[in-house]
Amino acid sequence: MLANAAIFLAGLGVLVTGWLVWNFARDTDAGMRAVSHQSEQLPNVMTGRYAGFFMLAVGALIYGDLKVIAALYAVFAFCAFWDAGIYQRLRNRGLSGDPKPHFGAGLASTLVSGVAMWAQGAQA
Repeated sequence: MLANAAIFLAGLGVLVTGWLVWNFARDTDAGMRAVSHQSEQLPNVMTGRYAGFFMLAVGALIYGDLKVIAALYAVFAFCAFWDAGIYQRLRNRGLSGDPKPHFGAGLASTLVSGVAMWAQGAQA
């Protein structure tokens, strides 16, 4: 019974985060308003995000399940490559921004995810 409740609540979380993605994708300003973020506070917000990523990475490491590690680092790679694309587009318009650190993080995360997936096949 509690497991079903947890799965249901996780499903609601999927709906909310999906709504946030859609909201930010269609209108960044509306997305910022929806979550009450202030642009000048984004460095502080990012500190919290990276702390959350760190905690997820530590949890996956301690849990030690290759599927969890592969999935988590695939998401990390997605985030890093997304950011690299943003900074490359800025650079293409003559604005500041360096995609290389993000691209490197994406490659590193892809490596972790790929090795974890490969190791699962090797265990079969």
